[in-house]
Amino acid sequence: MTFLVHTVLGELIMDPWKYYDITYNRHQLCNPLNAEKFERLCQLLRLKRGERVLDIACGKGEFLIRLAELYGITGVGVDISPYCIRDCVEKHRSRVPDADLNFVEMDGANYSPEVPFSFDVALCIGASWVYGGHRGTIQALKGMVKKGGLIVVGEPFWLTKPSQEYLEVEGIKQDDFGTHRDNVSVGEDEGLTCLYTLVSGYDDWDHYETLQWWAVDEYVRTHPDDPDIRDLVERKTREKDTYLQGGRETMGWAVYVFRKK
Repeated sequence: MTFLVHTVLGELIMDPWKYYDITYNRHQLCNPLNAEKFERLCQLLRLKRGERVLDIACGKGEFLIRLAELYGITGVGVDISPYCIRDCVEKHRSRVPDADLNFVEMDGANYSPEVPFSFDVALCIGASWVYGGHRGTIQALKGMVKKGGLIVVGEPFWLTKPSQEYLEVEGIKQDDFGTHRDNVSVGEDEGLTCLYTLVSGYDDWDHYETLQWWAVDEYVRTHPDDPDIRDLVERKTREKDTYLQGGRETMGWAVYVFRKK
């Protein structure tokens, strides 16, 4: 699943995967990447028919589905959320029923390919919490990709030094993330070549965040008897306030494309 801040999961009373299913109901991509940038990235990859793609924390499966439409790739998508896997399977059936795609419900940290170094591309977009951070994610994906293969990750970065209040509200530490330059350097330190970055702007963030507000409003109106409504609204209200009171100017996000030498 592609959510950016994971440490607050423990605060939820309701099922966290239900929470994200509701709040991301209107999202095609569960990260601050607009449709034009997403399509640009897919087109830049220029994959060959039959190449193998792995997507850890694949969310709703849009990346694998789109690559199958464009290139006829084969792929594996892994996500811990049963709601996401449900969406992936339905999207597979309706859009690319003949594509060789397999969606697996499990913790991505526990996934291991049958053959090491067997994928042409490995993705983990906005879910480095699966592997304990940006460096851990790159290290894990390196063990799954062939020489010359691509590693594509989405990762937050600090636009400015975060306030202590912001860190406390988000339940994170300053050293959980670095700068945009740091994110590139980590990949290079791991022996990779950074080929490309795709940075999200304020409009991407606003769409990502405020679409969740709309989704929550819709759910509350159509499910007034759900016992989780109070928890849902309180949690999203806190996140909304944090975003508007400095989060928008504090945290950036980008996709990084690395080549394994």
